[in-house]
Amino acid sequence: MTAAAMPAPSFLTSVAWVAPGLLDWPAARTVLRGESVWTAAELPTFQPERLPPNERRRASATVRMAFRVADEALRDAGVAADELATVFASADGDLAIAARICTALAQPPRQVSPTDFHNSVHNAPAGYWSIAVGATGPSTAVAAGDGSFAAGLLEAHLMAVAERRPTLLVAYDVPAPAPLQAKRPLRHAVGTALLLLPQDGPRTLASLRCAPLASTETVLDDAALEALRTDNPAARALPLLQRLACGHSDAIDLPLTPDLSLRVQLQCGSPP
Repeated sequence: MTAAAMPAPSFLTSVAWVAPGLLDWPAARTVLRGESVWTAAELPTFQPERLPPNERRRASATVRMAFRVADEALRDAGVAADELATVFASADGDLAIAARICTALAQPPRQVSPTDFHNSVHNAPAGYWSIAVGATGPSTAVAAGDGSFAAGLLEAHLMAVAERRPTLLVAYDVPAPAPLQAKRPLRHAVGTALLLLPQDGPRTLASLRCAPLASTETVLDDAALEALRTDNPAARALPLLQRLACGHSDAIDLPLTPDLSLRVQLQCGSPP
């Protein structure tokens, strides 16, 4: 599918990324350009300062990851957080909370922590975000297995194009504790965020056109980064981010369903 045959573009204005050893987008950009080698290292604890103290104490590792990349994406974006539509994409939600609730229900007296119950819904990060920034715009929480990043990107792109709303995509997944880790063996916590606008502007990094089609997903040549890409659903963003980091306009196929990829036609300006 050519770019001309695809729907109208959205405009990528800001990027955030975090993974062990890649603490932000500038650090990830040097690795994706081949200027340095990725080495995994423990992530420092992040405090979501936007949240009031009570909510901050209740915020789980999953919520903190979502806030970490959302904050980075908006730091110098020139867009007010409360004016944005949001899409929060996570394959698994908060598996640490799920594990604690299942453990509590399996043992007498079967008492579930009210805080865990409060945090157990899949859209908890979206709810915390709306509290933190006073957002009243549309918000969607997406789960699509290993296709969650692509599903979230498609939703955010369509929101920007069809509804003409600046839209923040936040994608994240955090490893589960035992025994769930054995069934969902993610090794690394990963988060990424993209700010998409409906119009071009002085802060535009690239334009995106998106459409599902039957194709083979794009992979990475670097073995370590390819292992990271396949380890965490949020890291399926890496082929798109690599082209962006290098300033290479290209068509990238991101896994969406077992039968479909999301074809993203990336048109870069100068390397961001």
